[in-house]
Amino acid sequence: MRKLISFFHISLDGYVAGPHGEMNWIKIDQELFDHIGQRISQGDTAMYGRVTYQMMENYWPTAADKPNATKHDIEHSKWYKDAHKLVLSHTMKDAVLANTTVISDHLADRIHEIKNSSGNNQSDILVFGSPSATHALMKQDLIDGFWLFVNPIVLGHGIPLFTKRDEAMKLQLISSKTFQSGVTELNYVREKF
Repeated sequence: MRKLISFFHISLDGYVAGPHGEMNWIKIDQELFDHIGQRISQGDTAMYGRVTYQMMENYWPTAADKPNATKHDIEHSKWYKDAHKLVLSHTMKDAVLANTTVISDHLADRIHEIKNSSGNNQSDILVFGSPSATHALMKQDLIDGFWLFVNPIVLGHGIPLFTKRDEAMKLQLISSKTFQSGVTELNYVREKF
């Protein structure tokens, strides 16, 4: 069965964005792009909330065509075009989009169906950013792990990754890596009680 892994850049105090969605505090460089690109390229499915999907769709399909496209732009643009996109949205439910499936209802059933499908490989399904979508998935206990890039900053306030839960979520660290920028990658999978 495929795993649903939530991917975020996060502050030391647990925020994934500033109070108005600001992400200018995230440290990103070629070392991180190369590392993240390597793992992403092994998968064939990405999940987004509507807002994040619309941001991605406005940039990535043509990012490689720009005259000043970086290595990362070219590589991720190709991957994005080929990957199957899953979008959690109540407002896009009738949308017909290339290589995209919109999930607007029966969230748990649809996610279990997708997790049990084979895809081109048995790689993880990565939930990119999308705090609201991740909160909805966590509420229904559908997230299998977290791929976090902890940035050396304390924001003090903003949009948290983890919100109040009725019960604890136990995680097991499966790998970690520190980058020259001071960012630390933490890969966790869920442990069942």
